[in-house]
Amino acid sequence: MPARVKTSTLRITQRASVAFALGISLLATPLLAAEDYRLGVMDKIHVRVAGWEPTEGTMQNWEALSGDYTVGPSGAVSLPFIGSIEASGKTPEEMAKEIAGKLQQQLALRSQPSASVEIAQYRPIFLAGDVNTPGSYPFAPNLTVLKAVSLGGGLRRSESGQRFARDFINAQGDMVVYDSERARLIARHARLQTEMEGSAEIKMPKELEKVPNAAELIRSEAALMKQRRDRYDLQLKTLADLKSLLQTEVESLQKKSETQNRQLEIVQKDRDKVRGLSEQGLALSSRMISAEERTADIQTQLLDIDTNILRAKQQISQANQDEINLRNDWEARRAKEMQDTEAELEKLNLQITTSRQLMGEAMSQSAEALKFDPSGRATNIKYAIVRDEGDGPKEIAADETTPVQPGDVIKVTSELLMQ
Repeated sequence: MPARVKTSTLRITQRASVAFALGISLLATPLLAAEDYRLGVMDKIHVRVAGWEPTEGTMQNWEALSGDYTVGPSGAVSLPFIGSIEASGKTPEEMAKEIAGKLQQQLALRSQPSASVEIAQYRPIFLAGDVNTPGSYPFAPNLTVLKAVSLGGGLRRSESGQRFARDFINAQGDMVVYDSERARLIARHARLQTEMEGSAEIKMPKELEKVPNAAELIRSEAALMKQRRDRYDLQLKTLADLKSLLQTEVESLQKKSETQNRQLEIVQKDRDKVRGLSEQGLALSSRMISAEERTADIQTQLLDIDTNILRAKQQISQANQDEINLRNDWEARRAKEMQDTEAELEKLNLQITTSRQLMGEAMSQSAEALKFDPSGRATNIKYAIVRDEGDGPKEIAADETTPVQPGDVIKVTSELLMQ
């Protein structure tokens, strides 16, 4: 293939790759709003740095800087070429700007590189007080006080008559988690069904009509569907552009071949005349040799043209096969994801049924157990969150539905009240 075709093809692929990377970065749904979240000790961040290479016309990743870094006890992270940077209290966007600026300054770059900072892992939360297993636990999105307590094994009760109440709370916490996961899976199932049908809009499933955050779940899945569809369409367009480019090359080579064939006919006629004159002794042998050389040169050029045409047609055939594989892979992945989602839903429905049965049993047994409580007292559970927002830790009153943020300490206390 000529160099100009290879260069064009390479640039098409490179631009497609950059488009894929930018699309994924812009459409990915963060766990927390990046513009609001402030980094803290034990947060793990993922840094990516890239720079534009004008001589090559490509975006180059800086592998030496890109990677995961943990905010240390001092509130700083240490990066290659830059050194220690204060991270605690800054947003990921502020960190990215500072990294790009320091790189430009330290390396004396003409233009500022592109840097991005994402949260790879949030700092843990901590459970303290009357929980079954106090300690640190990984932060999860949409975490509430009740979900956090369920991570620690639920509430700790010292009275034997209240053991079933603890079982009820544990099962109730599991139900909250299961219901949230079930809603997410139903939204995913609706999105996959829409993709397989080729529709443009996800219809609201009946199972989600009464779920409070149903619209948000559908919007999230719709954004993911658009991102995946855009990437698929861009891959198809890249292959179509490549085939169009190769077809244009084939047509150009065929026209060139026609021109060379006409020249060959002219040269062969001239050679035949010279040969006839040479046989009659009317032409020099050098003229005969020159005619033969011109004929051989044109025939060689024709062979090169035919070889290039054949190579371009083979590449067109390979691009057609790549397009078929891409379409088959798209359909196969949707089908596989649908099967996995349906299996997860079936498993989750069984877990929900089991939790409901445990809750019903705990409620009946707990009411019966209160008859044998000699103290005649009930338990009042209080929750509080200790949170440091940059101006020192503060205690905030909370309940079971209060959202939890990374680094929070959830304090649980139980008080016995007279009935």
